[in-house]
Amino acid sequence: MRQHDQHAGHDPDQFRRKLWLSLALTIPIVVTSDSVMDWFGYSIDFPGIGWVAPVLGSIVFFYGGWPFLAGAVRELRDRTPGMMLLISMAITVAYTASLANAAGAFDLDFWWELAALVTIMLLGHWQELKAVGQARGALAALAALLPDDAERVTAAGVETVPVAALALGDVVLVRPGARVPADGRVVEGAAEVDESMITGESRPVSRGPDDRVVAGTVVTDAALRLRVDAVGADTALAGIQRLVAQAQASGGRAQALADRFAAWLFYVATTVGVLTFVAWWAAGDLDASVSRSVTVLVIACPHALGLAIPLVVALSTALSARAGILVKDRLALERMRVVDAVLFDKTGTLTKGAHTVTGVAAVDGVTEQQVLRWGGGVEADSEHPLAKAIVTAAGDPAPATDFRSLTGRGVRATIDGTAYAVGGPALLRELRLEAPAGLGAGWADRGAAVLHLVRLAGDGGPARVLGAFALEDEVRPEAREAVDELRAEGIRTIAMITGDSRAVAEAVAAELGIDEVFAEVLPADKDRAVADLRARGLRVAMVGDGVNDAPALARADVGIAIGAGTDVAIESAGVVLASSDPRGVVGTIRLSRAAYRKMIQNLVWAAGYNVVAIPLAAGVLFWAGVTLSPAIAAVLMSASTVLVALNAQLLRRVRLTPQQP
Repeated sequence: MRQHDQHAGHDPDQFRRKLWLSLALTIPIVVTSDSVMDWFGYSIDFPGIGWVAPVLGSIVFFYGGWPFLAGAVRELRDRTPGMMLLISMAITVAYTASLANAAGAFDLDFWWELAALVTIMLLGHWQELKAVGQARGALAALAALLPDDAERVTAAGVETVPVAALALGDVVLVRPGARVPADGRVVEGAAEVDESMITGESRPVSRGPDDRVVAGTVVTDAALRLRVDAVGADTALAGIQRLVAQAQASGGRAQALADRFAAWLFYVATTVGVLTFVAWWAAGDLDASVSRSVTVLVIACPHALGLAIPLVVALSTALSARAGILVKDRLALERMRVVDAVLFDKTGTLTKGAHTVTGVAAVDGVTEQQVLRWGGGVEADSEHPLAKAIVTAAGDPAPATDFRSLTGRGVRATIDGTAYAVGGPALLRELRLEAPAGLGAGWADRGAAVLHLVRLAGDGGPARVLGAFALEDEVRPEAREAVDELRAEGIRTIAMITGDSRAVAEAVAAELGIDEVFAEVLPADKDRAVADLRARGLRVAMVGDGVNDAPALARADVGIAIGAGTDVAIESAGVVLASSDPRGVVGTIRLSRAAYRKMIQNLVWAAGYNVVAIPLAAGVLFWAGVTLSPAIAAVLMSASTVLVALNAQLLRRVRLTPQQP
């Protein structure tokens, strides 16, 4: 019995409409009931009062009770007895008994209890569907991120077209404050882009030429022109929507347990109801036998049980999506709570995957600032990633001319009439130069790439090394915090895997406080490291970029693709982090543990409630004066549903991202 199947074709508005009409009809039924008038000591009498309950009660039964009756038919047809069948049995028995009373067959009037039961059930289902609908509103919220129109740049100027009309290769203009209509790369302009709705990161990020931007994000302070490279179902936003929908529709072990319990509850309730009827009838009290049987069926309605898991699933999925944690597989999320080892891929996960200048050294008579300006000037026209890092670090490179690439050795250019070159060991060997002792000491030992700035022979004298640059894959500033928080969450082993040299790997591991390092590993062999950890009895979460780490992601107990905001359809991962922040792994663990706790708490309450309430409804404590009427049973059952819903809402207090309080 899946919750999303039970209410197929139903929506909150349908139950709301039925609720208000049923409530309006229930009030006169209750007010004119003989038993209610006796309880409160008042009297109402007018011609035709005897027809109020049968007429209005029949309307409530057929109109208000129709969703439950139709659901019961579906459950019988599908051979999946559950909540709808139990509700239908209760209201049908009450209605039949009341009709028999109206015909004078016997003295047993259930009209007001029937009406109250249907009304309360409608209220519970309305609130349930509304709560689940609000959680599933994450999909609608994601869809709303896309603008309706886009400004397409053509030879004739800028034209406004529907987003659906955009094609690959189109250039679009995105003005300040506007949303990006499709995935693409910036071809002109630079701006701060708010990507919080996609990644969960609150701070805007800088985007300039050749940077990628994603549909649904907001350009905050300047206009951008971008070339579209993904539209429609291929955009990151569409991929996120698919993941959210898939996660909300998927089940887990706790859901399977709830389904089995609901099915068993039908058989238990039916058996106890029949035994109750027979026992009280045998005792000579037909009225009590019918009343007690109806109460058993009412009290056994697994309303709270039906809500226990689906609401937690819907809420946890919606909350995680807003935090940039996209759950593809519910079982993967459930397994995160028992993970005791996390294996990070280094490049692009713990580091930014791009080199940056981490050290500058200069010889006597030359300043570090000069080394940066001259080195940046020489490298300004190079497309090499290391060159771009030096140019970025220089900030204001010296103007250079006569740029030339020295294949395999470096580059050279002329600045103010003097020829300079930047390159690695091969350049120094060719020029028969050696770096001065102590220049950049220790850089190579920690795995940094070292490039030297050389003044070439000319009017300034013989070739000479003027300075050096240390370039390293920059460690993400949040990576250390992620490692510390994982340790605080009780993770036993935090490991790192990389194809880089051991020196590079050990340097990063020492900086972050990582326990174990797998270095110089080929992409195809990364899954062996996962297998090694699992062979030690560890339950492993593998965190990688989702591309060359696919085999390892698939082999791990939980595969987590990180930094995949522009590539969310990664089949090998069970969880996708839209941002590049490794702290999202900590949020995933917290969510897994909190969601599982809520599921188990709700199941224990729902199951325990039925274990206690069904015997009371059958009348086992009648001798002590403790009885439950069908109406009281309906109130208690709805109260249990409210408690389950409120408990699920406490998931909102879980801190999933660093920005949350």
